[in-house]
Amino acid sequence: MTELTLHSDGEAPIWHVTEDDHDHGSGVATVLGFWIYLMSDALIFASLFAMYGVVSAAFAGGPAPREIFDLPLVAVNTAMLLASSITFGQAMPHMEAGRVGPTRFWLAITGLLGAGFVGIELYEFSHLIAEGAGPQRSAFLSAFFTLVGTHGLHVTVGLLWMLVLLVQLGGHGLSVPMKRRLICLSMFWHFLDIIWIGVFTFVYLFGVVR
Repeated sequence: MTELTLHSDGEAPIWHVTEDDHDHGSGVATVLGFWIYLMSDALIFASLFAMYGVVSAAFAGGPAPREIFDLPLVAVNTAMLLASSITFGQAMPHMEAGRVGPTRFWLAITGLLGAGFVGIELYEFSHLIAEGAGPQRSAFLSAFFTLVGTHGLHVTVGLLWMLVLLVQLGGHGLSVPMKRRLICLSMFWHFLDIIWIGVFTFVYLFGVVR
């Protein structure tokens, strides 16, 4: 917002720029910039899905998906990640209402579910490598570890981001910048859920049934 100050003694008028419009514009720019980031991230995952699709039958004498995928375990892991999106959704109305305690509680539950997801994924990776089905075994396994590992790395970054916001909420409360950061993290977390649904369907389900 720009304000004009007039002087009665005939001096030149002075224009002042207030902070209100600056904050509003900064918030819109942040959310828009984050949408652009998510779209670029979606292109990266699209490339990884395409790579997996090309080499998903290149076993090089190694194990096929139906021989190594533990579908019940992956289904439990999928349920945990989807549940974390629900708990994150529970935090957002409390954030809008300015209730710090419930917001931190639901974020903490979300973080625990996300940490459980990453833990099970690491267990799956270590189990496959111990059975000789590591990423160097075949093109299929290289693409599998790259795609699923990239998603797991994103979830880990989201968990670190969530931890930082939980600490900042204790010190700063639900200020406008904090709400903006939580909204961006919410978009990121739901984006990862959508990507995982694609991974579960395209990699695990199709891999087991074909």
